[in-house]
Amino acid sequence: MAEPHWVADSSPRPTQPVAPIDLDLAFAADADLAPELLAAAGPWCAPPAANNQANDNANDPVEQAWQQLLAGWLAQLQAELPAALQRAAYSLGLSLVGDAAIAELNHDWRAKDGPTDVLAFATMDDDNDGMPALPGGDATLELGDIVISLETAARQAPEHGHSLEQELLFLASHGLLHLLGWDHPDAPSLAAMLRRQDDLCSSVNVQASGSRTPPR
Repeated sequence: MAEPHWVADSSPRPTQPVAPIDLDLAFAADADLAPELLAAAGPWCAPPAANNQANDNANDPVEQAWQQLLAGWLAQLQAELPAALQRAAYSLGLSLVGDAAIAELNHDWRAKDGPTDVLAFATMDDDNDGMPALPGGDATLELGDIVISLETAARQAPEHGHSLEQELLFLASHGLLHLLGWDHPDAPSLAAMLRRQDDLCSSVNVQASGSRTPPR
């Protein structure tokens, strides 16, 4: 997993209206995820048959729900981003997978065994001090990919006092902040990052509760 380049802060958030963001989202959900998990995920995942059909349909309601959510969060975050990351258009990928798939990624990219809840693969340029390799002008900025294990999210949601829907959005916000360069190398910066996630989730009436830890 790519290492972010700046640390979470707790500065005041802007309250003025924000400009809309154009987001090109590539969404996918594994076809072998358990039907009961898909049902518990509410509007944020579709049954396998419906999702496979929707892959050929530009009006996939699940992808639209994620697109609107993430675009709204990107709009809210604009004033907090380094100037080089402030754009009117972004692209990113979001995948919902099972424990086996995310455990393989966790092993291959982080040298850690077992599944985790969320991984963020940021588009970073190792030759530029960790900063993203940015296109010039107003070009769409490719952020990278977020991968969430629906199975791990379902297991830990009760521990955090969440529904599965709430847990998914909290993990998605964590992954998005990592793609944008947030980091949590110590307890204060982690607490600040989690507060920012609370703020983002609160904007769509999803409140976080319970103690949180970095992805395992």
